[in-house]
Amino acid sequence: MINRALSGEMQRLSKKFRVLAVVGPRQSGKTTLCKSLFPSYSYFSLDLISTVEEIANSPELFLEKFAKKGIIIDEVQKYPELFQYIKAVADEHPTYRFVITGSSNFLLLSKISESLAGRVAINTLLPLSFAELKNFAGTDTNTLLFKGGYPAVWSENVLPQDLAKNYYNTYIERDVRQIVNVRNLSSFQKFIRLCAGRVGQEFNASSLSNDIGVSVLTIQEWFSILEASYVLFRLPPFFRNIGKRLVKSPKIYFCDTAVLCFLLGLENAEQLSTHPLRGEIFENFVVLEFLKKRYNEGKANNLFFYRDKSQREVDIVQEFAHQYKAYEIKSAQSFNADFFNNLKYLKKILGESLISTQVIYDGKNELDIPENGMINFRNIT
Repeated sequence: MINRALSGEMQRLSKKFRVLAVVGPRQSGKTTLCKSLFPSYSYFSLDLISTVEEIANSPELFLEKFAKKGIIIDEVQKYPELFQYIKAVADEHPTYRFVITGSSNFLLLSKISESLAGRVAINTLLPLSFAELKNFAGTDTNTLLFKGGYPAVWSENVLPQDLAKNYYNTYIERDVRQIVNVRNLSSFQKFIRLCAGRVGQEFNASSLSNDIGVSVLTIQEWFSILEASYVLFRLPPFFRNIGKRLVKSPKIYFCDTAVLCFLLGLENAEQLSTHPLRGEIFENFVVLEFLKKRYNEGKANNLFFYRDKSQREVDIVQEFAHQYKAYEIKSAQSFNADFFNNLKYLKKILGESLISTQVIYDGKNELDIPENGMINFRNIT
């Protein structure tokens, strides 16, 4: 088993909350992590119809029977009515402990907000970060991008293209499509592949609507479901005016680069060397590393990108209250002084509130430059 960085945060929260929730993509390691942290807890998966039927006969009695010594309930969103019973039992028995997992964040969180508000600690587990892959530190960059972060690829030697294909067929096309009742499968398939082809670009619902032939509302609905299902995520634009962040177009990124490579038709790591989107895939990988680090520390996403009317762009602006850190991401392996141009421009705008600027690239040499720095992506801290 590969040790997960989220373990410490979950152990800390388990001492303070009666209910722990772990959300994230299918196959990201939620079940393995929960079982390893709480080996004495009884385990049940609601993927099994027989288990759902058993619970449905008498939910409260079922929970009281097992939660006394701790219970793990996997894919809990498959039986939404269970949340109200978890609330009732947790309130009546303060020493009982529940761990619930789900790969459909939109349903899980909506039910939590109704039933478990103030009683549950929510944790997000994404696929493996580079820090968690320390035993594979010597892996070349293209292989890292192609293999992504799903644990089975690294610990069980599952081929990344096999995992991504099955993930796409069984989860994206079946489960997600059923959730939104997609009638035209070819349109939905085209949508997600167009999103892959626009990775690292701003989400333009009108353009996608014209290309696919469905309404803008449908495009927005599909995007929201794929985001809530941890297939892709959005990076909001940075504005000091928070209201503008909510209405301006975000960038599109995927929650795993192996799935992204599959959707782009890549069949091996070597093809990345000459692929026209190699820079965007690398950018996706680095942005995702920042996001994983935040979630593994139990913190909210504080990442944005900057772009102004003259198209000057900075890939990541990280917000810490009234202070900021900014990062440019370059897939190049050699130094170029121009890499710092947009960071210097942003420094003039944000002034002393911008406390750190760095270029993250694929080269080996790390350079200390006055007011700037240039580091290898493997050393993101």
